[in-house]
Parts: sequence; structure tokens; C-alpha cells
Amino acid sequence: MSKKITITKKRHLEMMLQQIPPHKSPKVHLEQYTTPSNIASDILWNAYSLGDIKNKKVIDLGCGTGIFAIGSVLLGASEVTGVDIDHEAVEIAGIQASKMGVEDNIQFISKDIRDFTGSADTVIQNPPFGAQKAKRKEADRIFMTKSMEIAPVVYSFHVLETEPFVERFFNKLGGCITHKFSYSFPIPRTYHFHEKEKIDIDVIVLRIQKKE
Repeated sequence: MSKKITITKKRHLEMMLQQIPPHKSPKVHLEQYTTPSNIASDILWNAYSLGDIKNKKVIDLGCGTGIFAIGSVLLGASEVTGVDIDHEAVEIAGIQASKMGVEDNIQFISKDIRDFTGSADTVIQNPPFGAQKAKRKEADRIFMTKSMEIAPVVYSFHVLETEPFVERFFNKLGGCITHKFSYSFPIPRTYHFHEKEKIDIDVIVLRIQKKE
């Protein structure tokens, strides 16, 4: 039985999100990187402040181990679904939701997002950045297209230098950029080809709303 958790401060939310484990075995072809708790909590808190979380149905596309999905429940979302193609990540997310006592309002589905047909009030997504271009070149477009199909409001992560393209793409899908949030996204040495212990990538998170 889930226990009622009320988050009243962003710092409290960040502390809760720090409990969520990273990917156990990151898969390079999926470009799996864990979103830091400070960035995740800031996006979620902004979405909450804009009325896009509390009492809303939220979908986390490419949910990984569930940081945005679980965070949405902690902020009062009425129903949350996390979708990810990686079964191992989804399993971790489900176990963590149970440990944190929020499993009654959340479900995790292991599925390619292209095959997902649900709907929501809000989508939050952190698509692959495209570093492995040969294999993931179109991944961001798949996420952008799907998100606009299933929700009127979308929060979407992208590498800052791709912002002009991303804005044009969302506009073509019938979306309007209403807010922008910028971050320095740390990527630790994760895969064999990483030469540095950590690099920071400038990213932008866009809030997109469907045009009336």
C-alpha cells in the first residue's frame, strides 16, 4: 500500500530523487545517461509551478530508471506512466517506486515508444542526444513526434546547439515553444570510448504546447 508523500520544497524533491539508482548496465546503442537529480528536480519543479504535474496524467518517454516518472508522482500527479525499451531499466524503476511507496499511481512499460499508444496531459522526455549518430540519428525526431501525438504539453531535453532545428520541428508538428530552461549536463565516463572522467554538455529543455 502506497504511503502519501507530500513534497513542499524543491530541495526535498531533489533529495528524494537522489535515491533513484542509475542504469545498472548502460547500453551504448541506446545512449543511456542518467539525468542528475538536481536537473530533474528543477525541471519537475518548474513543470509543477506551471500547473503541468499536480492532478495531471503524466507520461515519461524513455523513462530509464524512472526519475521523472517517480518525481511526478511525488509532486501529486494523478497517474504516471514510464515507457522505455530497456527491460532492465524498467525493472529497476518499478522496484524503486515500490521502495519509495509510490507504486499505486505509477506503471512502467517496457516497449519501444513508437509502439506506445497512450495519452496524457503532460509528457516529460530526455531523448538520446545523438552522440552515436550512426545508430541514433533519428531518435530525437521519433521522441518529438510521439510526444506531440500523446499530450498537449511536452518538456523535452536537447543539446543546445540543435535548438533551432528542434524548434522548427516542433512548430511543424503544431507546437509552440512557451518556456526554455538551460543546463550544463554532466556525462561521466560511461562507455569504453570515453576518454575523460566527465564532460559537460550544454542542453536546453523546451516546454512545448500544442497550438489551439
